Amino acid sequence: MFALLALCLLCSTAWAQRRSDRYSFSETVASGTGARYATSGTDRITAVRMWERNNNLVTGFQLRRGSAWTPRVGRNTTELVEMSLSKGEAIVQVSGKYNPGNFIYLLQFVTNRGRVLAAGQPLGLSFSHYGTKRDSELRSLSGRVNSVGITSLGAHFASEEDMGYMRHGNTTMMPLQ
Repeated sequence: MFALLALCLLCSTAWAQRRSDRYSFSETVASGTGARYATSGTDRITAVRMWERNNNLVTGFQLRRGSAWTPRVGRNTTELVEMSLSKGEAIVQVSGKYNPGNFIYLLQFVTNRGRVLAAGQPLGLSFSHYGTKRDSELRSLSGRVNSVGITSLGAHFASEEDMGYMRHGNTTMMPLQ
């Protein structure tokens, strides 16, 4: 009986470890004052746009999932940069610079094909968010924002196969449990 209990405990620990490796979250950076935000959706990210204030700090960003843009985080200014992803291309790293007391000053999105979209100014401490699995890609961003700009940023990564759904044409199907 004890051996069966030990075997069940060992299997459940291994299963929990495997499930915890599916997703990864990079801790938020910067002060985190203002309203909370979180981007979400089941479609893959197909484009990113960012706004900056006079080549200074990042004031807002927006992700496109499939063909639809998510609600904008922050505010738009006249300085806009944008990058559309090609088929099979994914964002695998989010990095930049921040001041611990206030804002994200530089924000960069790096793809699995080596392309980089950057906005802002390289001032402050460096950060780099990326997934823990080799085939992980950016799934969502979360943090805080105020009327001036992005005040904190965290990144969530997972591989497409680990997202808990399968894509069939334009239909999303949940796997059978």
